[in-house]
Amino acid sequence: MNIGIVGLGLIGGSLALDLRSLGYQVLGVSRRESTCQRAIDRGIVDDASVNLSLLAAADVVFICTPLDLIIPTIEQLIPHLSQQAIVTDVGSVKSPIVAEAAKIWPNFIGGHPMAGTAESGIEAAQSNLFVGKPYVLTPVENSTPESVKIVGEIVRSLQAKFYLCRPEEHDKAVAWISHLPVMISASLISACLSETDANVLELSHNLASSGFRDTSRVGGGNPELGVLMATYNQEQLLRSLFSYRQTLDQIITHIQQGDWSSLTDTLLKTQQARPEFLASKDL
Repeated sequence: MNIGIVGLGLIGGSLALDLRSLGYQVLGVSRRESTCQRAIDRGIVDDASVNLSLLAAADVVFICTPLDLIIPTIEQLIPHLSQQAIVTDVGSVKSPIVAEAAKIWPNFIGGHPMAGTAESGIEAAQSNLFVGKPYVLTPVENSTPESVKIVGEIVRSLQAKFYLCRPEEHDKAVAWISHLPVMISASLISACLSETDANVLELSHNLASSGFRDTSRVGGGNPELGVLMATYNQEQLLRSLFSYRQTLDQIITHIQQGDWSSLTDTLLKTQQARPEFLASKDL
């Protein structure tokens, strides 16, 4: 089977590396000739080009571009695809992408691997990035069972944890556990910067340790990715933000009123609930 990958960054490059090691013929496309050459030199792909025409022989194509480039890429790709080719993506928002992509290419299956690192680019590509990590496919009513099966088999070959759900279910879930944390983390950093006493702010810088590092990590990431999350998953992100604000207001009320019993109940509840979100995952 020939697999095409458009976008040879961390996710696309890591996909290519693993799939090629599994015996697939992997064809990569990148905007930069230097990236294509580096992918070939590292043995990440069998061949690479800046031209989408390379993917004419592809049976399955993974679109591994930023969210705002997924649909334009599919539109540019169509003239080069065989009628039987399956197209999938790795975007972190599914409903708007799946809705548009299905109009353009009926044999489209939305996908989202929940894996990554703080690094980016072809040099960040690594083997086994998806092992044990969730990988979600979001087929819709007109998705052919055979296409879902084929992409699912590829996902399973990566030793990822394979899930199927509707696009809207996916977007609600990732709003809670991925997109909301980015905004909360960013707001934490922003709140700290509001300190007007320069000495206290400097001391905060000096004293910041593991607690601040862990809770601020995703808020200190790529701003472009954060804006894309908010743009494409606006409705569900706002839903989770409003709920979070209500919960935060409750905690503020407990502290204002000295209601330590209610605060204890809240913290006990969150202590008990956290492992359910992280069970069997690398921390």
